[in-house]
Amino acid sequence: MLARWGYRIPDFFNEMNRMGREMSRCFGEAGYESCCGVFPPLNVYDDGESIIVRAEIPGMDPKSIEVNAAARSLTIQGERPRPTGDEKQSFHRRERSYGKFSRSLTLPQEINPDKVKAEYNLGVLEIILPKSEENKPRKIEIHQA
Repeated sequence: MLARWGYRIPDFFNEMNRMGREMSRCFGEAGYESCCGVFPPLNVYDDGESIIVRAEIPGMDPKSIEVNAAARSLTIQGERPRPTGDEKQSFHRRERSYGKFSRSLTLPQEINPDKVKAEYNLGVLEIILPKSEENKPRKIEIHQA
């Protein structure tokens, strides 16, 4: 029956998971992804010299966060452990997510991966991605003919 629909079994389960997430979002099931979007939320902006990424990752040990940068991509990965004793509690609302997470994004310009800096302060991870020299804007001097 799956072959008739044109799905392979792994594709079928991926599609079912996607539909379940979409239904949770539409019908308001309490959960981090349904109310707050993708974890961790990011702000990405350009200050002229660098691309700056700020990720909200509260309550984590910075040693458990991994940042990987390449010429045009950035990946932030980690794992937020479930608090001990969680299974004995009766929740009225549960919006914080636990477990592994990964965010990858394509950068708008090439960066210099060797000069990337990351700092974690008060639950916010700030990553400074200096632009590669060939992609920085240059002032062109105009000569009179």
